[in-house]
Amino acid sequence: MYLTWGKSIPTLQLLTPHILEESEQRHWEKAQEGEPPKSTIGARSGNIRRENIMTTAVPQVLGHSNRTVRLASSRERNPQHRLGFWCFLAAIAAAVFAPIVRADPVAILFVGNSYTFGRVDPVLSYNAANVHDLTAAFNAVSPIGTNSFPVGTPGEGWFEQHPWGGVPGIFKKFTDEAGLNYDVSLSTRNAASLRGQFLNTNISATNPNGWDLRSNVASKRWDTVVLQEQSDAALPAGKGKNANLAYFNAYADKFEQFIHSGAAQTYTESALFGGPSTGTAAQRAALCVAATGSSVTTCNTVRTIPANPNADPATKVFLEQSWARPDMVYAHPITTPDITTADGRPIVDTSAAGGPAELYYAALEGMTTDLHTSFFNKAASNSNFAGVAPVGDAFMRAVQEGVAMRNPYNPGADANLLDLWWLDNTHASKYGSYLSALTLFGTITGLDPQSLGASEIAARELGISASSAFALQRIAAEQLGFPLAAVPEPSTAALFGCAVPLFIGWRRRLRGMGAPFPRLSSNTAGVCYNDVMRP
Repeated sequence: MYLTWGKSIPTLQLLTPHILEESEQRHWEKAQEGEPPKSTIGARSGNIRRENIMTTAVPQVLGHSNRTVRLASSRERNPQHRLGFWCFLAAIAAAVFAPIVRADPVAILFVGNSYTFGRVDPVLSYNAANVHDLTAAFNAVSPIGTNSFPVGTPGEGWFEQHPWGGVPGIFKKFTDEAGLNYDVSLSTRNAASLRGQFLNTNISATNPNGWDLRSNVASKRWDTVVLQEQSDAALPAGKGKNANLAYFNAYADKFEQFIHSGAAQTYTESALFGGPSTGTAAQRAALCVAATGSSVTTCNTVRTIPANPNADPATKVFLEQSWARPDMVYAHPITTPDITTADGRPIVDTSAAGGPAELYYAALEGMTTDLHTSFFNKAASNSNFAGVAPVGDAFMRAVQEGVAMRNPYNPGADANLLDLWWLDNTHASKYGSYLSALTLFGTITGLDPQSLGASEIAARELGISASSAFALQRIAAEQLGFPLAAVPEPSTAALFGCAVPLFIGWRRRLRGMGAPFPRLSSNTAGVCYNDVMRP
């Protein structure tokens, strides 16, 4: 067993067999040459037997002096050191290998749309095997109205194949690396609004087998639920194609009540927006039409919502603030998805519906401000919300601080910066989805996103460089109010990313928090060895 000191922060690293073998070989060769080890504890100089070198894979403690200290066996120690050695060894064994009582996993549900499930690979399917895509079974029965038809279906979109991992999949990876025990699910549908999910508006006479999205929310007791509105739905009237602030406010509250109290309810939107006792039925309907832009028929439709048998007032319900869309700010022709391609990439719409796209804002800042106001005002008006994940504000911060480009249509001097948006300039790119997951991770867990480190696993698997990953971690951390860490040197960045998850897990074990001890994959161990352990 060896204690190792490096040049970076104190943390933990598990020795891999090939590292142990190389360390053991170096000590053996020096002993054969008659050279005593430079740093030993209680060992006789130049008299080290190879069979007594301990190679148990226990954590190294990384600190500050870049040397390895060998712990010799008891036969090589002076008698007065033996008791201290065995006490030390017992303390390490008790701290690291003692049985732990695993805490129940934190059950979290992400309710949203294509902004949530990621729209396109590598995010769309990321870590899908380790999260629960609650709409995959619905899609197998009826893909009507989706872009998830069987591959190659003529005339239909098939570029959003299930199962989905998306931003929840990235979030799940972060929690695993941090030694947290999260059971992650997502209930998502393309273009879904909160109202559409609550009322199951995709179910109709022409689509009776549509997706019962509200039932996913009622399917079990959740510890945490994250609500993401349709991209532009939370904007003031006239500020977006789907802008409907009244619907956002009403159905964010409806979901909160359904999750927390779960009482059955029957209502009309005329009563919801016009007041149940305001004037006549016609007057209430008129108020509903004015507030929502819907028809009198829609406003007077009776909505019957069954009780939620798994409602829990202790569930934490978060709102996720959407980001500004370059396609609503910068001039460009109207596009449409190319349904003949595997990713449905945008092509110019040459039909009668084409032409210059309608723009709603002069700058990203204006749209971000309106979205911030909508989400934070909603949370402030209803204390039963746990808070807002400021993803949209984090996007804007990345642009303003020179991490991400402002105008993907004409990047100019920003061409070498990260592009947070995908080709359609509304959905997030892998960088935008990564930033979204970082902001959610910090908001929900209370942990600093920078603690994940520059060599964070999800970033590497998504094809995001270590420097870009750490830059986005700093943006999320700054947005959430965490102190900024120094930008690490390349070798320090690798060490930081490899070691921090182990340190967090070890610390939680010592505190009796019941978190599982994080494991490095063979891929990670190899990266850590190549980037950190080799000279």
